[in-house]
Amino acid sequence: MKNFPTSRVRGSSAPSHCMAKLGAKNAGWKLGWLESVFLGSLGLLALLQWSGFRPGLKILVGAVSILSGLLVLGRLGLLGMRRAIWRLRDRLLADFGVAIRECSGFEGLDGRYFRVAVRPEADNARLVAALAAVLAPKRPRPKRPRGTPAVMFQGASSNAGKSVLAAALCRILRRDGYAVAPFKAQNMSLNSGVTPDGLEMGRAQILQARACGLAPEAAMNPVLLKPSSETGSQVVLMGRPVGNMDARTYFARKRDFFATVTAAYDNLAARHEVMVLEGAGSPAEVNLMAHDIVNMAMAAHAGAGVLLVADIDRGGAFAALAGTMELLPERDRARVAGYVLNRFRGDPGLLGDAPDFLFRMTGRKVLGVVPDIVDLGLPEEDSVSLKAGVGFPLRTGAEVDLAVIDLPHISNFTDCDALAAEPDAGLRLARAPGDLSGTSRPDALILPGSKNTLADLDWLRKTGLDRAILELTGTGRCEVVGICAGFQMLGETVADPLGLESKGRHAPGLGLLPLRTELQAEKTLRLTQAVHGPTGLEVRGYEIHHGTTAP
Repeated sequence: MKNFPTSRVRGSSAPSHCMAKLGAKNAGWKLGWLESVFLGSLGLLALLQWSGFRPGLKILVGAVSILSGLLVLGRLGLLGMRRAIWRLRDRLLADFGVAIRECSGFEGLDGRYFRVAVRPEADNARLVAALAAVLAPKRPRPKRPRGTPAVMFQGASSNAGKSVLAAALCRILRRDGYAVAPFKAQNMSLNSGVTPDGLEMGRAQILQARACGLAPEAAMNPVLLKPSSETGSQVVLMGRPVGNMDARTYFARKRDFFATVTAAYDNLAARHEVMVLEGAGSPAEVNLMAHDIVNMAMAAHAGAGVLLVADIDRGGAFAALAGTMELLPERDRARVAGYVLNRFRGDPGLLGDAPDFLFRMTGRKVLGVVPDIVDLGLPEEDSVSLKAGVGFPLRTGAEVDLAVIDLPHISNFTDCDALAAEPDAGLRLARAPGDLSGTSRPDALILPGSKNTLADLDWLRKTGLDRAILELTGTGRCEVVGICAGFQMLGETVADPLGLESKGRHAPGLGLLPLRTELQAEKTLRLTQAVHGPTGLEVRGYEIHHGTTAP
């Protein structure tokens, strides 16, 4: 491999350069392989690969963007190869209006090399199609299926309200007679549910599926991350757990996961008329862009226009929108169709000329202002709002006081939503012993589910909440209820011999029930139903757990 002249590129609008070398091997116009040294032009490489090229890829660290490699043309001498370059140059210009530069005049190069500029996505696609037509006219190449119309909600921050807006648009399109389906490539949440075929997916996409009038299916949320520690998560792929991974391990496997994600999307899109996609966090997280599979990478695959959502109730919405656009690469900015200001309180006229200022600055308009709607009664996607203290409605003077322990790894806290909907019940979070004693003594205490049972048991002991719970049971005036992992914590022991959730392997429970729990490799995922004894009413639910609990 030679040292090539380089073009230093600063800023997203300047074209970077690609260098290619023509060699002699085999007869005729046959395209061989392209060995590439490449930085900053992944879009062009992706197009080359899709078009039938088979590049090996090596990323170099630096400010230079170069593509260098070998295109096999046939048994041609050096003079013949130079003529081949001229022929290629002339045909590209005459037939396709594409110009390449022959590089024999560069020091260290000869007539086997040519150079092109790496330009915006549409121009790159035009270049690659022209090269393929000239160099490999008979090579079969995969055909892109006709894209299903798609729109995508992305956020200027986390918890901007994307999930609810996506569900709302799904419902509107459904009522307008469209066969619509939701999609979120990757969801990080401890609020999950079970599909009719016994697979696990995020609760937000289950809600969106219901809004579309569909039964939920794992393809709508192919990757679900369930955090079990500060640095690791259980990875659920197409509804089945594939293991616990730290961030570095997960990032290394994202490329493989993205193939599964796109296949799931393509299958879903082929069966529906419109797709409504949701991103995650912000697309402008510069430390995550290189291995993105849920925001702009997914928008590019789906050909979706992007609506960028900002929560104006938090403040800083215009700065967040402008900053997001500033940080996005040019190709991604081009996908943004406009902005949505979410959770606005008051008269939209008070926005003044701020939307016009944003348009002048970024070239995109504010397409909608969505009012703040309280008490929607829809399940939350994750615990962000809950941890911020806005998860349950505040009801002073309620007849029944219900306290929920706010575990660090609280899971499926939406199980308590039914209680929050009762008008005479007050539901609140308890985070310290003082929240359960004296005038704060509740009528009932709920120990909810957890994604790290042993770690949360340890937290109960460190905070003194374990003693507070035991004292409550001794009064005889407080009902203690355990849900899922909370139920397991009320037993005598909890064992995790395989380390499925934490490094801890065994710990005593609170000893309130004669039960022993052992986590096992196989994860139980199923819908269940029963009959409520006092009323005879049918009760429906689901099971999501590892292992067994028994006397």
